[in-house]
Amino acid sequence: MGMQEDVRNLALRAKKASRKLTGMGEDALREAVCAMAAALEKRSAEILAANALDMRAGESSGMSAGLLDRLRLDEGRVKGMADGLRAQAATPDIFGPDQTDVRTIGNATIPGLEGVLRIARTPVPLGVVAMVYEARPNVTADAAGACLRSGNACVLRGGSQAINSNRAIATILRDALEAMGLPADCVCLLDSTDRAATDELMRLRGIVDVLVPRGGAGLIRHCVETSLVPVIETGTGNCHIYVNESAEFYMARRIVMNAKTQRVGVCNAAETLLVDEAIAKDFLPRMLSELAAAGVTIHGDATARACAAAADAEGVSGEAPVLAHFVDATEEDWATEYLSMDIAVHVVSGVDEAIEHVNSYGTGHSECIVTSPDYAECASDGTPAARFLDEVDAAAVYVNASTRFTDGGCFGLGAEIGISTQKLHVRGPFAAESLITHKYQVTGQGQVRP
Repeated sequence: MGMQEDVRNLALRAKKASRKLTGMGEDALREAVCAMAAALEKRSAEILAANALDMRAGESSGMSAGLLDRLRLDEGRVKGMADGLRAQAATPDIFGPDQTDVRTIGNATIPGLEGVLRIARTPVPLGVVAMVYEARPNVTADAAGACLRSGNACVLRGGSQAINSNRAIATILRDALEAMGLPADCVCLLDSTDRAATDELMRLRGIVDVLVPRGGAGLIRHCVETSLVPVIETGTGNCHIYVNESAEFYMARRIVMNAKTQRVGVCNAAETLLVDEAIAKDFLPRMLSELAAAGVTIHGDATARACAAAADAEGVSGEAPVLAHFVDATEEDWATEYLSMDIAVHVVSGVDEAIEHVNSYGTGHSECIVTSPDYAECASDGTPAARFLDEVDAAAVYVNASTRFTDGGCFGLGAEIGISTQKLHVRGPFAAESLITHKYQVTGQGQVRP
């Protein structure tokens, strides 16, 4: 009972704090977010010391390279967290008069109505946003900033692997809010590592207004299946790069290498490479050799294996024999989000099969076609680019650009709170401007319904 009461009381404190934010002006919200950013930079040494404890624990427990990369903080990443908060503060007004839709209802709409009713549809905060996430301590700052910028309080529950980092970041943010005269409980951290505490948070319907899970497939599935609180589902990223027969090879290789190898432990990294059979024998040997040289394990179909053997036979692979980095793909590979130096490779008969494969195995996150460098064809009906844009079912669809751009900061939204792959409330990268709802404010002169 003690744990349940603790979680409930924490959420109630956040609820009380959220009411203090009601009606705060845009400038005051921006100022508070900027104050949090400055505090992170000023006290970065505390954050890095706490993160070092988490990193040592992660390495000792055998945490994967991808997860360690998500967990790791340095001066650059702390600055990135602060810059993300400032970007959130700089976003356009969320609650200003331009965001309110006003119309009037008169006799023509409701026969017999005397005078007019003024109906204003106006944006308002959600209230209390709960965020459950894994080994990414930067999310603590991103989520707090997005919630505060949109006038919400938040209850944050990060992964146990980042507990020290999260405590340090949350303490600094809370201190910054208090220094601004705002309740520290606008940012509440549930720092229990007990999974039962997280489940209790998910049951607080009526206190917590929305839950946002951000992490692996297991975490997201557990939240969706367990929560009584409405969920904005952020999805896993089994992202594809499809190289069409009209692609320029050098551009295609750059996009694939960036999408796969720049940062493997993130949801917008590429996990599957699809190649048109018309160019497979010309394109794949060099492509596979570059992946192998970077240390990527290739999970390929029979055609990809033949191209890997050709790369070795032709000496394309140099010091990194492709077949030494090759394993035969299974059905499971097409549906796998690796979050590691692995990629699935499949040769397809053309754009029809590519679209079918993406829609069958993708997670609705980010998908890319590499095609002719002539962007004009994107506007032409029936071209591979136009069909891929129209027919692929994903939150973000690219032509000739890396999937790594699916990010709130890159999209000009500020530090994101997540990337939603569902279709209700919000889809794609979302930040402060999506953490709102609306209410109708109706003004009359004594009317009764006729």
